[in-house]
Amino acid sequence: MKFVFLMDPLETVIFEKDTTLMMMLGAHARGHEVYYLPKDGISLIEGKVCFHAIKVIPQAVAHMPFKEEHTAHLSQDDIHAVFVRPDPPFDEQYLMNTWLLDHLPGRIAVINSPSGIRTVNEKVWASQFKKITPPTIISANKEDLTDFIAKHKNVIAKPTDGFGGQNVFHIEKGSTNTNVILETLSDRYNKAIIVQKYIPESKKGDKRILLLDGKILGAVLRLHEEGEHRNNFFAGGKAMPATVNANDRKIVGILRPHLQKLGLYFVGIDILGDYLIEVNVTSPTCLQEMNRLYNLKLEEKVIDFVEKLIK
Repeated sequence: MKFVFLMDPLETVIFEKDTTLMMMLGAHARGHEVYYLPKDGISLIEGKVCFHAIKVIPQAVAHMPFKEEHTAHLSQDDIHAVFVRPDPPFDEQYLMNTWLLDHLPGRIAVINSPSGIRTVNEKVWASQFKKITPPTIISANKEDLTDFIAKHKNVIAKPTDGFGGQNVFHIEKGSTNTNVILETLSDRYNKAIIVQKYIPESKKGDKRILLLDGKILGAVLRLHEEGEHRNNFFAGGKAMPATVNANDRKIVGILRPHLQKLGLYFVGIDILGDYLIEVNVTSPTCLQEMNRLYNLKLEEKVIDFVEKLIK
């Protein structure tokens, strides 16, 4: 079968971290043809989706993870699965690609569903589940934001479209940097941002749980560096073994029917203490870290699932 991976440029892949690379290796190991699709490589021609892609052979070689074989012009009639894997932000190009992929026939497996990705902003969507998320405000209004900080005293502020711990700030009531942080994140109060009550358990790390079709695939604890409050691996966080507890399973159980209904098959959720913080649907990561910690090959389960989805 032909598997197409819509993703960031091949040269940006970080060999020891990239989850997409592991999926490509898993697909290749099963005998599937693997194609790299750049973000500008999709066309809709007279109602039919076409791809300007490059056939690649992924390999577990740090200095050369891909062998590029040849360029390929594929139509929707040629392929069996599309993996939507560009990193956030969910910008105009990302949005356009989801609109184009909406035209694919139902026989083609798309991981994740374009309409599902459009529906679920990774930081905003979770806020509807008020019983399992911390007190949160999403606003561009200065008075609302400062009132929220005055009430909760200790908060985390972040953009609605960031990833990898970028532009995440810890603010305590009375901090002389509060106004400049809010002004910067909100583009002088012209863009909505997220402020959440600080969860003290974050000092012990946050838990990333990967879900496959709403079921737990694996979990890892991300622990921040000394002098840092962000646990993300891109911000220097360290991978540690994680135990999935009853509260985690309760959160997953609440999310499962919503994710399945939206066609969001491969999802990463972030949990701090007892609270759900984010639901990552664009290009969830941490599969490599889980593989190393537990001596697993979780990409095999992902490819298993996609093959069954196709059939």
